[in-house]
Amino acid sequence: MKNIKIRMAKKAEIVKQTSTNIQPYQLQQAILVLRGEQVMLDFQLAKLYGVETRVLKQAVNRNIERFPDDFMFKLTKDEANSLISNGGSQFVIPSEYNFGGYTPYAFTEQGVAMLSSVLRSATAVQVNVEIMRAFVMARRLMLQNREHELAINELRMKMQMLEDALENRRSEERRVGKECRS
Repeated sequence: MKNIKIRMAKKAEIVKQTSTNIQPYQLQQAILVLRGEQVMLDFQLAKLYGVETRVLKQAVNRNIERFPDDFMFKLTKDEANSLISNGGSQFVIPSEYNFGGYTPYAFTEQGVAMLSSVLRSATAVQVNVEIMRAFVMARRLMLQNREHELAINELRMKMQMLEDALENRRSEERRVGKECRS
């Protein structure tokens, strides 16, 4: 029992030491939708993990078998340029010059989860926990928005039906009024 308490205290101390100052809002702003997937870009993740982008990419390339296409994909030049011209997210999207001749990787939620296993640091684990929470929050917001969109569309249809019924009634009243005058 004593060993369990000591291990739990050590674990709590590690979490406390690696506690991040990342705000959930920051993470949600870093999540982009590309190719119909919620993703985060390599340079954003590197910044969050406190490593250089090249170090993150080296770790990924050494373990490429852990990152199938549904975990990670390379942006096309058009996608990268689109992000640059659109301002992509709250994070500053580097210009093509600042990409250093490389095209960024985009990591899906599963790819981000896999990153902590290849980076192998307490900070990576803690950051991953925060990122996973941000993906969950983003998914909830998207579902809420979808539900609201459906409700609004339903109200629009009902309103259109009422407007049509009102117009039909007015037309009928005008017809009846003309008949009565004749």
